[in-house]
Amino acid sequence: MKKVKYISSGGLAFCEEKEMKKLAEYAKEGWVLEKFAGIGYKLRKGERKNIEYSLDYQKEVDDEYLAFFEVAGWSHVCSVSNEIHIFSAPTGTKPIYTDRPTIVEKYEREKNHMGKASLPFFISTVIFLLLSVFSNWGWVSESIGNFFQVLGIISLIILIFPGLPYLSFQFKLLKLRKE
Repeated sequence: MKKVKYISSGGLAFCEEKEMKKLAEYAKEGWVLEKFAGIGYKLRKGERKNIEYSLDYQKEVDDEYLAFFEVAGWSHVCSVSNEIHIFSAPTGTKPIYTDRPTIVEKYEREKNHMGKASLPFFISTVIFLLLSVFSNWGWVSESIGNFFQVLGIISLIILIFPGLPYLSFQFKLLKLRKE
């Protein structure tokens, strides 16, 4: 019988709650989260568990940070890039984030991080694509314009990875502030 299973992630920035519920359902079937794996998760077959998962974004975690969650009943399961952390607790444990201001702070922190990562690629995409348009007007040679167009497309592709999560966190914040 297979002892390890890999499942894909829909993207934590886009469907965090759905992902945590999916992992909890797998745990009920005996597939417990072991770690992040590429663009998904590695699960290990074990005993069935009635647990919940919760996600936190925090840079440079230390023992005090992890102890805070332990006291609240949450066990650290895994992290990626020492920045995204998943915790588990028995079903019914008080959630990590219980009030709107701390939830807003969590998403604001991650939105700002993604915004800083997106900005250089956004600016370079705009500049390169504008320069490629100028080649159509004869301001620069066509071959240089084509080169700028390729650079603009490459920059745009890279922009997608931090840019879409930025927009997702922005949308979550707008939704939270309207409630």
